[in-house]
Amino acid sequence: MQTVWSKIREKLEKTLPAGEFKVWIAPLVPAEGNSLPEFDGKELVLLAPGEYAAGCVRSRFLGVLNEAAAQACAMPPHLTISAGAAAPAAKRVEPKPLPPAAPAQQLALPLQVPAAPAAPAFLWRHSFEDFVVGPSNDLAFAASQSVCRDSGFDILFLSSGPGLGKTHLMQAVGKTLGAACNRAQPRVEYLNAETFASQFYLALKSRDLDRFKARYRSCDLLLLEDVHFLQEKEKTQAELLATLEALRARGSKIVFTSSFLPRDLRAMDECLLSRLTAGVVGCIECPDEDTRRRILRRKASVHQVLLPDEAEDVLVRHLCADVRQIESCLRSLILKARLCNGLITARMALEVVRQFANDNPALDLDEIIRQVCRGFGLSREQLLSVVKKQDYVAARNTAFYLARKHTDMSLEAIGKSFNRRHSTVIKGITNFEREISRQTVLGRRMAGAVALIERNSVA
Repeated sequence: MQTVWSKIREKLEKTLPAGEFKVWIAPLVPAEGNSLPEFDGKELVLLAPGEYAAGCVRSRFLGVLNEAAAQACAMPPHLTISAGAAAPAAKRVEPKPLPPAAPAQQLALPLQVPAAPAAPAFLWRHSFEDFVVGPSNDLAFAASQSVCRDSGFDILFLSSGPGLGKTHLMQAVGKTLGAACNRAQPRVEYLNAETFASQFYLALKSRDLDRFKARYRSCDLLLLEDVHFLQEKEKTQAELLATLEALRARGSKIVFTSSFLPRDLRAMDECLLSRLTAGVVGCIECPDEDTRRRILRRKASVHQVLLPDEAEDVLVRHLCADVRQIESCLRSLILKARLCNGLITARMALEVVRQFANDNPALDLDEIIRQVCRGFGLSREQLLSVVKKQDYVAARNTAFYLARKHTDMSLEAIGKSFNRRHSTVIKGITNFEREISRQTVLGRRMAGAVALIERNSVA
C-alpha cells in the first residue's frame, strides 16, 4: 500500500523536470511516524538533508508540493519541510560528465549530488569595489548589487554601448555570489549568446540535447553576454526560454547583457523578451566629466602613476567615448613617458590623446557617411545600395555603429536613412561588434576605419 508521501512524490515526479526532482524532491524523507499508509494526521513533516536544502525546498517548491498533495490525497495534509537526515544513497544520482564551455567553467553540482573532483575557481577580473559609480551607471550598479542579495531580484538585464561597464558589473555579480554562496562550489555558467547558440545547434546535430539541457538548466548562476545575438534564431530562443523557466523554478540567479535596450529587440519571441526583463533593467550611459575624472584616477592608481592636474584635464576633456578608450590612452601615455625617461606633461598627454580622439568628436550622419565612404573606397550610392558584397556590408555596419554612437538618432531613423529596417541596423551593429571582438582581418579593418574617422573627422 502506498504511503501518503509516496503518492505525493509520484505526482511530483510526473510534473517536475527530471533534474529538479532528482536534486530537490528525491532526497526528502518523511519524519518518523509520518510514513504509514494509514497516516491521517494534519501535518506531514518532510526532512531535507540539511538546513540549506530545507530552506531551498520551502522557498521554491512548497507551493508545488501542496498542489501535488491536494491531487494525491482526499484530505491533503499540511506540509512542513525541516532539516534532518540525508536521503538514502540509492536516491542520489551521479550526473554524466559534461564538456567544458568557453568562456564558462563547469563547477561542482548542487549540494546533495556527489560531486566530481573540484574544478578551478573562476578568475574574475572585476568586482564592485573597483567600479566607479556616477549618474550614468548608478541604477545599473544598484540593480547588480540587489541581485546578489537573497531578497533582491533573480534576473538582471544590463544594457550599454561597448566599453561602458556591463561586463564589469556582470563579473562583479559572479564574484560576489560565488564568494557569498554557502556551497563549497556553486555551479556557474558564463558565456556569450553566440556560444550558447553554437552549442545548442551542435547538440541538435549530434542528438545529444539531453546533455545540453542538463548542463544549463541545473546551474546556480547563468551569466549570458550579448543576448541580442539571438535575434531571428527562433529555435535557440525557444531553448533559452525553456532554460530560463527551469532556472526560475530552481531559484537560480540570471544576468544578461546587451548592447541594446529590451525595447529595441524586436526580432525576439515575446515570451522570451518578457522573461529577460522579468527582474530589473539597468542601462549604462556614457560617463559625465566628473565620473571620467574619477575613472581616470582609479586607473592611474592601479598603474601606480600620479597624473599632473594639467595632463589629467587634457585626458578628461578629450576622452568622452568609453572607459576602454580612457584606459587604453592612459597605458599609451605611461609607456610614452617611460620611453622618454620623463615625467608626464600636458603636452605629452595631448600628443597621445590625438591618437584616440579629435578636438571636435561630434559627427552627424552626413559626415559619418562621407567618412565611411572615403575609408572603404565607396560612393554614397554604393553604400546605400542593396548590394551585399563583403566590403559594402562591412562599410554599412561601420556606419550603423558610428551613427548609433555619435548621434541621437533612433535605430528606426538610422535604418530609414539607409533604406533598411530597424532589425537590419541591430544585426549590422551586432556583426560589427562580433568582428571586432574576434579580431578577424575584417574586424581589424573596421576598427581601424572607426579609429581614423573618429580622429580626423572634420566638417
